Amino acid sequence: MSRPCDARVEVTPRIGDIAPQAWDACANPDPATYNPFLAHAFLKALEDAGTVGGRSGWLPQHLALKIGGEATLAACAPCYVKSHSQGEYVFDRGWAEAYERAGGSYYPKLQIAVPFTPVPGRRLLARPGPDADANAMLLATAAVELVGRNDLSGLHLTFLTQAEWLRLGDKGFLKRTDQQFHWHNAGYATFDEFLASLASRKRKAVRKEREQACGSGLEITRLAGADITEASWDALFTFYMQTGSRKWGRPYLNRKFFSLLGQAMGERCLIVMVKRASRPIAGALHLIGGDCLYGRYWGAIEHHPCLHFEACYYQAIEFAIERKLARVEAGAQGEHKLARGYLPTSTYSAHFIADPGLRRAIADYLKRERAYVDAAGKELAEYAPFRKGPLSNRT
Repeated sequence: MSRPCDARVEVTPRIGDIAPQAWDACANPDPATYNPFLAHAFLKALEDAGTVGGRSGWLPQHLALKIGGEATLAACAPCYVKSHSQGEYVFDRGWAEAYERAGGSYYPKLQIAVPFTPVPGRRLLARPGPDADANAMLLATAAVELVGRNDLSGLHLTFLTQAEWLRLGDKGFLKRTDQQFHWHNAGYATFDEFLASLASRKRKAVRKEREQACGSGLEITRLAGADITEASWDALFTFYMQTGSRKWGRPYLNRKFFSLLGQAMGERCLIVMVKRASRPIAGALHLIGGDCLYGRYWGAIEHHPCLHFEACYYQAIEFAIERKLARVEAGAQGEHKLARGYLPTSTYSAHFIADPGLRRAIADYLKRERAYVDAAGKELAEYAPFRKGPLSNRT
């Protein structure tokens, strides 16, 4: 792709060196579809807390496209040089091992992504206008050039939009798919109206789970904005560490990050806090977007039946209905979400692999993987809990 003579792409190792207003004008130009994970404040909190940069294996190399003498930011992308494949949720460790067995070096690689966050959204953040698509592709071209200049193994854009995925596929990027489970709001006025859309057996199961979750004298409250205190973050971090240590071995985020997040984006945070005898024993963190509630972290220091479903799924659905949000995205994986009204939804990633031999091998693998993911999604959709008939069409 030819580049306009007055266009240049700069590589910036600190997002703090980019003006927040300029970044956000590209990342979140429409409040109705605001994605908190693309916001300057969120990415800066990751850096200021030290969760990326340093020896984390996530070296910021953000891309900024500037056009014209006034150097207006036309597009940008959250970009990192990676020395491992942790915290990505699009698993390529098998590719790395195969390449290393063949004598290649898969790391370092270049990643356009939101660290530790499997939330779909735009990744090539072009300011709206007639040249937006072209400017987004200029960023991708510059990123490929960066791969070549620095002898990196490839470029990976993860959890991008389908439109970006298709455009990059046309440019020769390898296309990968996966699935998450999202809840879609069919204009429900209340949670009971949502329940009415479920088949009778599923409706009874949800009610039973909610009754069990609220038993044992538990108190469930929602905290947002000024209601979230440092004590709230202390409790949530304890829960986060408990889950992270059990599932991942080493959690990615530190305590400082949560305080910075609350300071910068407190109005976008929602904590579902669970207490027993006034003591916090479990909690879930969600981030509030323009049209979506994003479920992020959950943990508990006591086990109570169905409490996870209540704090993470049912409370999120209630909140989305109250706020008239279009959907709830409850994170990666989890076929158990299906029975609770969350339907299989495709996610997308695009990959440029520098080595021709590795590229051919991965392309063949991805062709088969895409077919499998598509078939699995269609099969899972058959088990959706919704009633057959007019109400089912609302989902």
